[in-house]
Amino acid sequence: MELFNAIKEIDTQLFVFLNSKHNSFFDVVMYWFSHKLFWIPLYLFFFYLAFKKTGKQVWLVALATGLLIFLSDKISVHAFKNVFQRLRPCHELLIQANVHLQNGYCGSMYGFVSSHAANTFALAAFLSLLFQNRYKYFTPLVFLWAFFVSYSRIYNGVHYPGDILAGGLLGTGIGITVYKLYQIAQTKFFKN
Repeated sequence: MELFNAIKEIDTQLFVFLNSKHNSFFDVVMYWFSHKLFWIPLYLFFFYLAFKKTGKQVWLVALATGLLIFLSDKISVHAFKNVFQRLRPCHELLIQANVHLQNGYCGSMYGFVSSHAANTFALAAFLSLLFQNRYKYFTPLVFLWAFFVSYSRIYNGVHYPGDILAGGLLGTGIGITVYKLYQIAQTKFFKN
C-alpha cells in the first residue's frame, strides 16, 4: 500500500508540473489535439494507405480497426475506469484549484486509464504492424502522433501521466492482439 501511495504521489506531482507549463499558443494546439474530429483527415489518410497496400481487402483492415477502437474504448472504461475509480485531476479536491483546464472542460469523474491514450496507441500499434517495412518513418511518426494526442490530455488537465502510460500500454497490447487476429482472418479469407 505504501508503494501504491508513493507512486500515486509521484504521478500527482508530475501532473501538477506538466499541467502548469502552458501558454496561449499551446492552449489552442492541445485543445484541438484532444478533439477526435480534428483527426478525421489523418484517419482518411490512414485508410488511403491501407487501401494502397491491401486493395479490396481494405474492408478487413476497416473491420479490424473498428474492433480495436471498440475494444480499447470499452476495456479502458469498464475494466479500468469503473473498477479503479481514480478521480481525474480536475475532480481531485486537493489539486483542483491548480489544474489548468481547457474551456472549463473536465470530463467524466474517473480517469484511470485514458481512453484517448488507449485508442490512439491501439491504432498506432496496429498500423505500424500493418505497414511495417513499407514506409520508412511510419512507425515512429504514428507513435509520436499517439504520444502527442495522449500528452494533450495531461496538458488539458483531465488525466494524470499514469493514466496516459497505462492507457498507452493497454492500447498497444490491444493493437498487437487485433493485428494477430487480422493476420489469421486474412489467411482464412484470402488464401492464394
